[in-house]
Amino acid sequence: MTTDALDSEARISAMVRRFYELALSDDLLGPMFRAEIADFEEHFTIVDDFWSHALLGTDRYQRGTAYSHHVHLKVEEAHFTRWLAAFEQAAEEMLPPELAEKALKRARHMTQSFRYGLLPLGQPHGVQPA
Repeated sequence: MTTDALDSEARISAMVRRFYELALSDDLLGPMFRAEIADFEEHFTIVDDFWSHALLGTDRYQRGTAYSHHVHLKVEEAHFTRWLAAFEQAAEEMLPPELAEKALKRARHMTQSFRYGLLPLGQPHGVQPA
């Protein structure tokens, strides 16, 4: 592995840990994460692998789609807003600009996709429930 790749991996790992530091201190995200994640060090490794794959094209993440691991969560719009804010802050603080831009593009796409999949559809405007 090249020095640049090792540096990128270290920055991704630092970004993941910074994200969880921010998320765990959040009054909405923190309790949910603590209830769902039994072993944070193991979880950090999985998330490091995911972002290494997403940003650097490595083959370290071999666990299916990220969505499939989150489909059971009971979330509301505020969870997505706060998750993305924490992720944006962590990425901007810990990654070089070009890697942060790539991470933010992926995170925003994931947030939108997860919203569509995990939140109930609103009632069409003007239609009364049966």
